[in-house]
Amino acid sequence: MTPTDMDQITTPAPPADLPRPEAYSPPPAPRAPRPTFSWAPMLQMRQRRWWTIALAATLVVTAGGVGILYVDDTANQAAVRSLTLQNESLDGRNQILKDQVKTTQDNLTATLGQLAQAKADLEHPNLVLWTLPQQIKGPTQWLEGGIPDTFTYHLHVSSTGPMSVSILTFDNYAKAVGCMNAGVGSAYYCMNYSGAVIAWINKSQIDYDFHLAEGCAGYLAVFTSTSNITVKPNISVTYNPASKLTGVCAS
Repeated sequence: MTPTDMDQITTPAPPADLPRPEAYSPPPAPRAPRPTFSWAPMLQMRQRRWWTIALAATLVVTAGGVGILYVDDTANQAAVRSLTLQNESLDGRNQILKDQVKTTQDNLTATLGQLAQAKADLEHPNLVLWTLPQQIKGPTQWLEGGIPDTFTYHLHVSSTGPMSVSILTFDNYAKAVGCMNAGVGSAYYCMNYSGAVIAWINKSQIDYDFHLAEGCAGYLAVFTSTSNITVKPNISVTYNPASKLTGVCAS
């Protein structure tokens, strides 16, 4: 029987000379692995943390600033309102003072005017000479009155009919009387046509201020009419002495 390959026994060749085995020494124990750190993620986390803190701080500061600004603005507005009210109050008081000053000035002006009038009245007093109505019964009668010197003569007279008024000097009056005594004419004619300083013929009202007697004692006024009338006088004089002679006295 032919042995199979499996059955075939091959006698191993004698081993060649092998090197002497070295002494065995176990490998060193492995060291514990060192933990590995990832610095990049930690740095990013720290940066994010600091950024968050900085942002929060900025928000806090900003909020605080806004709060301070709001408080300051509110205080400023209150101060402005207070100053505005004070200014309006001062304006009102100022207007009141202005009104009081104006009233005082008006009163002072009125008082000064009254004082000036009183002074003028004292320096130039006004005296009433004749206000009683009187009648003239035709051309043969007349009324007369002297004009005092150092005075302004205020001739204000009306009548119920035509009247004539003549201001005469004493010489004119003497001639008029001589005219009547000589039978030349009536009182009406002689008093108005024997010479006169000024005359008004057949008038119902006369208003005139005569100044020539302010420095001269030499005049009189004569009232006549051709009919029966009532004379209504309002004659007065004002003391106003002239600084020199006037009228016929200066001739």
